[in-house]
Amino acid sequence: MDADIDAVRVAMTDDGPIPVVVLAPDDEEGVLPIFIGFEEAVSIARGMEAEDIGRPLTHDLTLDLVEELGGRVTSVVVSSLEDNTYIADLHIDTPRGETVVDARPSDSLALAARTNAPIEVEADVFESGRREREEFDQLQDIREVAELGP
Repeated sequence: MDADIDAVRVAMTDDGPIPVVVLAPDDEEGVLPIFIGFEEAVSIARGMEAEDIGRPLTHDLTLDLVEELGGRVTSVVVSSLEDNTYIADLHIDTPRGETVVDARPSDSLALAARTNAPIEVEADVFESGRREREEFDQLQDIREVAELGP
């Protein structure tokens, strides 16, 4: 099923802030939260805002490498859940044809945010992780927690 990045939020816990990217599938009730690292959350937020901070960060560099080698990110698929860990496939069109690269969802979503590549979530993965949107609406936006300047 097709999905969009609904938000990048931060849950405040006794152990500190825990970032979560919230995916919202089209025409579905509920959302799929994926808890990720702080740096990846900031990178996704920067990609969503098309923020240029001058020197490329890791996801900017990765995208630059893909494009300089003649490739193009065509889609991201959150394909499975294994031992409470989400697995994603990064689809890239290359001069040799399409290739699929195993990647963390956070890295894949950071690239999708920079390229507007479509995001898909396998139906069974969504059903196993589905939560109510309201659970995440009250959480702070990552931009309120992290300073996103250069």
